[in-house]
Amino acid sequence: MLQNLKLERPLAVFDIESTGVMPNRDRIVEIAVLKIHPDGTMRNTVRRLNPEMPIPPSATAIHGITDADVANCPTFLLIAEKLYQYLADCDLAGYNITGFDIPMLEAEFRRAGFEFKTSERKIIDAYNIFCKLYPRTLTAAYQFFCGKELEGAHGAAADTSATWEVLLGQLERHPELPHDISALATFCDLAGPDAVDRTRRFKWRDNEVIVNFGKNAGRTLRELAAEDPGFLRWITRSDFTDEVKAIAADALLGKFPERKNSDAAGQE
Repeated sequence: MLQNLKLERPLAVFDIESTGVMPNRDRIVEIAVLKIHPDGTMRNTVRRLNPEMPIPPSATAIHGITDADVANCPTFLLIAEKLYQYLADCDLAGYNITGFDIPMLEAEFRRAGFEFKTSERKIIDAYNIFCKLYPRTLTAAYQFFCGKELEGAHGAAADTSATWEVLLGQLERHPELPHDISALATFCDLAGPDAVDRTRRFKWRDNEVIVNFGKNAGRTLRELAAEDPGFLRWITRSDFTDEVKAIAADALLGKFPERKNSDAAGQE
């Protein structure tokens, strides 16, 4: 089974489900570890955890885990030492672990009093491999969907013509895609239903707007307007989109976004 992959020491392929994506405030609700030894033996373990905080409906919509499911489960603190030792001799692998799972695991270990170091581990991220093997450039898309080399790339005329051909090629190759503009536009929206702005600098948590970046990630817009207006003033003067600047400016005046569909918080 390992003929295509040479292991120097055990490889821990792991995945985390959590209450959200902010390591400083969110908590793990489930962790699975597939430990593969150089001799090919494998051990798969899955553990659900009580995050000691409510699981937002938007998170439950993704992983299906509810407050009731983890009510009687141990906290991360109770399993931290055993998990730390279990991973001590391992390199790490997963899908987008550099962007999400590793920072979340590091934060949980830190709160439990352990310093989980990755500097001496090999990190294998299948998402990064995917991105390198299949680059998302127009030239790559033109070759993939149209079977042709793009001549004059980065010239406006050539790029617009190629983009149109790529779009038609996508619709032809994937009949499951919507064929009307409205539905296709919805499919194209990567921001997600919890996004307040298109760049996801702000997002919804239930019916409150929270900051989704930097040191204030997880704090509500209303809280910042009252306790740290300087942060919002900094946004209005910095290199953000007009949409983001307007949200910050309105908050300084006591005006906050209202969620158009109040039921959306439970449907994300």
